[in-house]
Amino acid sequence: MESFTCAGPSVSLYYRLVETYQSAFAALADPTRRSILELLRDGPLTVADLASRMPVSRPAVSQHLAVLSEARLVTHERAGTRHIYRADGEGLEALRQYLEGMWGDMLSQFAAAAGEEERKTKSKSGRRRDGRRKKR
Repeated sequence: MESFTCAGPSVSLYYRLVETYQSAFAALADPTRRSILELLRDGPLTVADLASRMPVSRPAVSQHLAVLSEARLVTHERAGTRHIYRADGEGLEALRQYLEGMWGDMLSQFAAAAGEEERKTKSKSGRRRDGRRKKR
């Protein structure tokens, strides 16, 4: 894959990041998968344990876990014939950092827009920043 560099990381790097977050967001769009992830917050569980707490069949839970695993939101290990799943801290941390970065950008844009609006309002009112009227 060819990548073009600009003033920062390469386009191919951004593409991989977007692809990663798209799969995580797509996985979390389903309420059953969100419920499974919530259950795994308290600690590792087997497929049977998860299925006993969900209103869906064991095979359906396995399919949901496969989607969550592909999105790097859960990991699993085998213990004999059992599969034990847990929340993937690294995948969740990467998603958290992505969202925090977006949130920070949005707050910065909001602060800039609010500051610009304040400057416009003050210039229209004929008052200086200290609240006193401008001399004519």
